[in-house]
Amino acid sequence: MRYSGAVPRRRLGMRGPVVPMAGLGSWNTWDRMEFGAAVELIGAAVRHGVSLFDVAHYNAGPHAEDATTDVIFGKAVREAGIAREEYTLCGKLWLWDYPASSFAAQIETSLERIGTDRADLVVVGDFLGELDLRSVLTDVSELVRAGRFAAWGVNNWAARDLGRACALAAAEGFTPPSFAQLKYSLARRSVPEGLPYGRLLSQAGLGLQASDVFEGGILAGRLHPRRKIGADPGGIRERIRASFPLVMRAAERFGATPAQLAVAFCFTHPAVATVLFGASGVRQLEENLGALTLLERHGPELREAVADLWLDRDVVNPEASWGTA
Repeated sequence: MRYSGAVPRRRLGMRGPVVPMAGLGSWNTWDRMEFGAAVELIGAAVRHGVSLFDVAHYNAGPHAEDATTDVIFGKAVREAGIAREEYTLCGKLWLWDYPASSFAAQIETSLERIGTDRADLVVVGDFLGELDLRSVLTDVSELVRAGRFAAWGVNNWAARDLGRACALAAAEGFTPPSFAQLKYSLARRSVPEGLPYGRLLSQAGLGLQASDVFEGGILAGRLHPRRKIGADPGGIRERIRASFPLVMRAAERFGATPAQLAVAFCFTHPAVATVLFGASGVRQLEENLGALTLLERHGPELREAVADLWLDRDVVNPEASWGTA
């Protein structure tokens, strides 16, 4: 199944920018391929309208590995001849060492490593434990006023904490968050689809950015990925791996690939504006974009087809930040 034409765009929440429905993530994306392949992939992505790139400096908390994926991205985008105004850059600000590691210092380092003077969006994460929300909102708002980025969202925040941030921003005139970036897939639905986040997304007009939609590649058919992959809230990864034959059968029913089904499913959530995924080359990117054709042809049927694949139902707490118990 193929998709022709430019990728459509959606508004990222009521107050966020208009963004492509598909975006490329950065965690171990650009540093696990040949540089020439990265240049080719970035150029092809922008030509297809996949012009949102989620790029971060991974050197804090559990990501204290000083990865070079962001540096490689910056070099590759310049080599591809892509002007800054041709793509949307979504960066990250980490809370692991905040406020000792200030947002101003983090964004300065991140942008310098990429080789640009501004991002378009940033994601503030990960929120585990107590936090001075007023300080977070103050620092984020100051960076917005300074032109370092125009909008922001959160990653791995509990719904109650995001709700508090929205209320405080409205009461005191801070720049409010406009979206949440959450783990969301055929198998992991309890947080994005649970009542706490569902109510918040609707009432606060927040957009949803779906991430980790392939479960590190497992839901796309790479059952035993060798690279580092995301956390396993609820400890259900082995069940996800064992469920892959069901994913295959559901995809075959629609004449699609498992990866296409995984991406298309996420778009059936009414708040999803962008689905982030990784790709190892142009062919895989174009194959994944077939999800948009699948969505056009069979959107209303997809949820019923994968109803039995909701594997974190009653396993994780839909209120929690990581979907933990």
